[in-house]
Amino acid sequence: MTSTAFDSAARAASDAAIPAVALTIAGSEATGGAGAQADLKTFQELGVFGIANLTCIVSFDPKDNWNHRFVPVEQQAIADQLEATTAAYGAASGAPSVLDTVKIGMLGSPATISTVATALAAAAFTNVVLDPVLICKGQEPGHALDTDQALKAQILPLATFVTPNHFEAESLSGLRITDLESLKAAAVRIHELSGAAVLAKGGVRLAGPDAVDVYYDGGTLEVLSAPKVGEVAVSGAGCSLAAAVTAELAKGATPLAAARTAKTFVTAGIRNRVASGAPFDALWQGGPR
Repeated sequence: MTSTAFDSAARAASDAAIPAVALTIAGSEATGGAGAQADLKTFQELGVFGIANLTCIVSFDPKDNWNHRFVPVEQQAIADQLEATTAAYGAASGAPSVLDTVKIGMLGSPATISTVATALAAAAFTNVVLDPVLICKGQEPGHALDTDQALKAQILPLATFVTPNHFEAESLSGLRITDLESLKAAAVRIHELSGAAVLAKGGVRLAGPDAVDVYYDGGTLEVLSAPKVGEVAVSGAGCSLAAAVTAELAKGATPLAAARTAKTFVTAGIRNRVASGAPFDALWQGGPR
């Protein structure tokens, strides 16, 4: 092989090895089971180069029923992270793998929501996956309500894919969810409100042997079902599901294909959960290996 041919082959192999890039804008969760830590592990397992911009630091308080201790990141620091990330990998960066897919996790305050909404609008991401964390356990109720309202008003309209859990689906849709049919109705309603593809999670919250989620994108409604692995929610399942959707979209999957892959990935991660001294288990992203 000539030097020129070798160089061309090497460049082709290098190009083929360039991973897709995905960003998570989320909180740090100290035990490693959820938040940005779960997102980055999910991205890595699914072959995507992951970037995390932190919005807050959350640590459970074992002296207070494991409620959250919530410390927000200063607004300028959040804006600086987003500026650096988009400059390095955004559409105008010249990077070989352009960052066009972002997952939104815990934002935690109206101020942070405003900062992130401004950055999202400026960056014009192709895929914006919203895991709508509406309530921080232990958070002051008035502040939580203000945060919820700001999220619905400023972030939800920018989303292209939304992954609400049972409580969040009820809050976003205004419907009470008691069974599969009402979960379907909520998914349809959230799509009507946002225009986004929706993966509404029933999980272990609905009665029956299977953990069921509902996908709806305005044209296709599909029930994603897998046998329940226990009857108790596992830390990081929701974060990892949304992160898996994000990773698959970053690689070019359709929203429905991304939802299917994410469901399979998370089910395996729940089955291979990690126990600790906390009163909950954590999903292990390495379980599907």
